[in-house]
Amino acid sequence: MGTDWVWLIPLRDLDADARAIQLGAIADMSLLAGQERFVGDPLRMALAGLAEESRYPYVVEAGGNAAGVLTLQAGAAGLAGWPDDGSAWLLRGFLIDSRHQGKGLGTLAATAAVEAARRLTVRHQSRESGVVLSVNEENHAGLSAYRRAGFVDAGPYLGGSAGPQRTMFHSFAAAAPA
Repeated sequence: MGTDWVWLIPLRDLDADARAIQLGAIADMSLLAGQERFVGDPLRMALAGLAEESRYPYVVEAGGNAAGVLTLQAGAAGLAGWPDDGSAWLLRGFLIDSRHQGKGLGTLAATAAVEAARRLTVRHQSRESGVVLSVNEENHAGLSAYRRAGFVDAGPYLGGSAGPQRTMFHSFAAAAPA
């Protein structure tokens, strides 16, 4: 696997210089051919996360390198086909840089995102009970990574712009995967 841990660096918590360094690393990230239909531009996603108060963007670090990016968003779970906006954090804009794929980092980062969301819920004393996401049915690597991270398929979602999606949920009460 290469590494058995990831660290989520919250972009909001960095000073301007450290944030600029991380944004530069994000701008250098790339996708494998065909993946652009499942995820957006990494830098645009991170900047959108910084611009909107309900979003919390993170850099996924592994082995001392920026290996990916993800955003947790409050009050937007319906965007993944969840029945209400406020009961779950939305995991969005999640990608692992092409140079770091195939090492299990997606699973590790998804697991770390659930823990980060749990800590945000405690910090903000909000009512979310877990994390929800939608993933394209043709994104087999993503589906597999989320399942290994403990996300449970909650059914189809037809609202995605790239075709049929699966809504997946990970409860804070669920035991962490081994």
